[in-house]
Amino acid sequence: MKVFITALLLYSFSISVSGQKNVKYKPMNLPRYDKQYMHFGMSLGLNTMDFTIRLSDKIFHMDTVYAVECLRQPGFNINIVTNYNLYDNLSIRFLPGLIFGERDLRYTIRNTDTTLNYVLMKIESTFLDFPLLIKYKSDRVNNFRAYLIGGGSFKYDLAAKTHIKPEEKPLIRLIRPDVYYELGVGFDFFLEYFKFAIELKLAVGTRNAVVYDDSQYTTSIEKMNSKMVILSFLFEGSDLSNFNIFTKRR
Repeated sequence: MKVFITALLLYSFSISVSGQKNVKYKPMNLPRYDKQYMHFGMSLGLNTMDFTIRLSDKIFHMDTVYAVECLRQPGFNINIVTNYNLYDNLSIRFLPGLIFGERDLRYTIRNTDTTLNYVLMKIESTFLDFPLLIKYKSDRVNNFRAYLIGGGSFKYDLAAKTHIKPEEKPLIRLIRPDVYYELGVGFDFFLEYFKFAIELKLAVGTRNAVVYDDSQYTTSIEKMNSKMVILSFLFEGSDLSNFNIFTKRR
């Protein structure tokens, strides 16, 4: 996934740079948009959540847990966009919001008679999301430009359980707060009244997500990091440059 996104970033920017040559320019929508210090908007998106799982060495000495895998499920997210332009091609963005999703863990259980059974855990998550990102933009070509996005975020899982009831077992607990690093690519389209963008982003958690107990379901995992792939559709405000508070003085 990381190799794919890196290749996509390089490819997108090579297209952007080459496309700036010998282009017949059309009338520009929102011509003063980039002269604003700040603009706002909203983001709607789809996501898939996943885990990177490192199994414990103990798993090879157990008579029960044989393997653990994560089954991804689709989710969605909604964020508020606040953008502050630092320079012509560089801005800082804060996008607080909510992320909803689910990850299913499937445990392969090896019995003493060597038969295999499966245990499926459905783990739902609702994250409070606080990303702080840097956006590096290519030069605008007509009503289009490409950009890179990168930075970090703090996410807090409201759905993570602090304790597990007997009737809910087998189930593992996950940590609530986590810090992620994020990297992505996007494309801005300047329409008549607002700017529309499509953005693909990878977010990877830095903390071990497992809350350990005495069960085989946690001791079989040495480390497990959360990760998400997020496809977002962003709608950012129309030209407010008539209002001096939002306009750069040049």
